[in-house]
Amino acid sequence: MVLPSRPVHYLIPMVAFAATVLLLFHLLDFPTPTSPFPTTTTTTTTTTKTLTLVPKAKHPFTDLISAYSQWDAEIGCRHFRDGNEWKRNSSSPIQELEGGSGCAGVGMEHVSVLVKGWTWIPDNLDNLYSCRCGLTCLWTKSEVLADRPDALLFENVMPPAVRRKGDPLRVYVDLEASRKPSGFEDIFIGYHAKDDVQSTYAGAFFHNNRNYHVSSQKRNDTLVYWSSSRCLPQRNKLAKSFLSLVPHHSFGRCLNNVGGLDMALSLYPECSNQDSALHWWDHLHCAMSHYKFALAIENHKLDSYVTEKLFYALDAGSVPIYFGAPNVWDFVPPNSIIDGSQFSSLEELASYVKAVADDPVAYAEFHAWRRCGVMGNYGKARAASLDTLPCRLCEFISRKGGRNAGTL
Repeated sequence: MVLPSRPVHYLIPMVAFAATVLLLFHLLDFPTPTSPFPTTTTTTTTTTKTLTLVPKAKHPFTDLISAYSQWDAEIGCRHFRDGNEWKRNSSSPIQELEGGSGCAGVGMEHVSVLVKGWTWIPDNLDNLYSCRCGLTCLWTKSEVLADRPDALLFENVMPPAVRRKGDPLRVYVDLEASRKPSGFEDIFIGYHAKDDVQSTYAGAFFHNNRNYHVSSQKRNDTLVYWSSSRCLPQRNKLAKSFLSLVPHHSFGRCLNNVGGLDMALSLYPECSNQDSALHWWDHLHCAMSHYKFALAIENHKLDSYVTEKLFYALDAGSVPIYFGAPNVWDFVPPNSIIDGSQFSSLEELASYVKAVADDPVAYAEFHAWRRCGVMGNYGKARAASLDTLPCRLCEFISRKGGRNAGTL
């Protein structure tokens, strides 16, 4: 857990997880956390910070740019960089873009991928890409543009059980928590570094029509944004327990307390794209940016399963309050999120959130990574995201020989 760094800090007591949080993790099918609660430690490779509780006068703020100015005067990027010189883990959970072998084995100059079955793969991913190693990559859903593809990509349907030599390679993608190969693919794409090709959720290729306006004004009366369209009982239980302790707005279908799915446009007219067909998720980025915090709860607590729930908040300039992957810090910038699992109770977490919300310098620290250029592993997570998947997949297909690859 990495927390705001400043001369006077708030306290997170060094205690074991309380029974209430453990119970909630159990209800969410989360295993008991295995990593110890962080201690106050400074080494040459990593800095782990804890907070000390000292009563302070409240300074509620609404203007984020002014908060940045106060942080610059009291802390500054030099101090932030010195405190966050993290050494990359040698066993990184993110695949290297080059695969560790440069351009060796990339024999094809052009690779085409025909997307055959999909649920969420966005249409705006279709393109002709200019990739490294002199490779061009056509990713398309059109059988006219790719009538002799080198690979067929399947997401929501099973690949053919048999592939003959000369047939396109079969690619199967599953980024869900269940993450299971079909058994018939030649190449498997998943969210984990152990898969043939990894695709993190850190990219931006999801919706064409989303409004990405980011507000510089933050609400003081309502601190936390939450939206969910899948009302899973376990996740709802944790969300309801925490949100009952903090002023919040809940959009989406689950625990909605704003009067409907499209109320964000009434609250924030600037989030409209002048499209009457917009759904609530098309303006969630813009709406989220008005809140100091966004609650992000994964469906499951699994290693490396860090989804768009967290990355949306980072992109929108809202600080994620996160419950999910135990190795989440391998995917995000330093000092960028509040890891809810590191608190002894939800009450303690809520108190901390309220304290940070009233302290412009402590809050601005959560945005320092972006302003000071300290990305940590976040750059690698973006490089291994859906945004770069076409080129990385085409390179993998090229190394296998495309249609000329041997059969299983």
